[in-house]
Amino acid sequence: MANDYNDKVSRVLSLYQRLMEGEVVDKEAEAARYGVSARSIQRDICAINIFFEQETEKSGVINSIEYDKKRGGHYLSQIYRTRLTNSEILAICKILLDSRAFTRERMEHILDILVDRCTPAEGKAIVQDLIKNEEFHYIELTHKSEFVDKMWDIGQAIRNCNYLEFEYRRSTDNEVVKRKVKPVAIMFSEFYFYLTAFIDDEKVRANFQVINDAFPTIYRIDRIAGYKVLDEHFKIPYSDRFEEGEFRKRVQFMYGGRLKKIRFRYKGGSIEAVLDRLPTAKILGEKDGVYTVSAEVFGEGINVWLRSQGENVEVVE
Repeated sequence: MANDYNDKVSRVLSLYQRLMEGEVVDKEAEAARYGVSARSIQRDICAINIFFEQETEKSGVINSIEYDKKRGGHYLSQIYRTRLTNSEILAICKILLDSRAFTRERMEHILDILVDRCTPAEGKAIVQDLIKNEEFHYIELTHKSEFVDKMWDIGQAIRNCNYLEFEYRRSTDNEVVKRKVKPVAIMFSEFYFYLTAFIDDEKVRANFQVINDAFPTIYRIDRIAGYKVLDEHFKIPYSDRFEEGEFRKRVQFMYGGRLKKIRFRYKGGSIEAVLDRLPTAKILGEKDGVYTVSAEVFGEGINVWLRSQGENVEVVE
């Protein structure tokens, strides 16, 4: 009996190893190799599949043995990873905490789900330990408002091209204004989520810096209140469709306004930081550690950034 058991264990391990190495296993040939019935080999394959199912919860990889007549036997199919790695989850948690984008309650909820459901079992305790101090000292933003459901509704309006109507508390004077807009994108930048949208109302647009601006206005989503997704739809011709990626390259400071081309000299410690901050930036030349840089940006926010660099920046144009 012991020999029969040992023979079965060796057979199953051999099948497992060869399947993991990508071999195609022919059930009849394996039966002849080990001097057993094809039904015994089938039971071995079923046992390996059961093992794979049990391991999925730990590894996050769905393995299964499939049969393909054209390939001439059984083979291992790795469908997809169902979990992120420990290092990926840790990185995402750190980014979320640093963003300060959500209320403390919402942030804790998101982190708990990420760590509990998306992290391989053996890494959960380590990830929790590495983020617990930062999570404990987390400081939520001063607006302290919940907006994720609102953001989802806005996202649906964008997807279905529905007009959006809302009240908005402006940051400049704290006045509440009413807007009816064509929502086109949701963006995130430095703590806040923003809606980018087009305005049709000429009376409203007359007060803007650029009346016939071809690009959308920007609204902080936490400042939007009393919103309503209208049944009315809008159309933007394909040739005029909003290119969120291209717009995002040029809007780094979430200020509305005209598209500007700027040129400046930079003599700070890290030119890489400038290139990362301004995705459209190009180095035109370098002499004695001083770089001449050009970039395209929207709005007045670039002026604030340039002034913040002090003597490291000299504006040329």
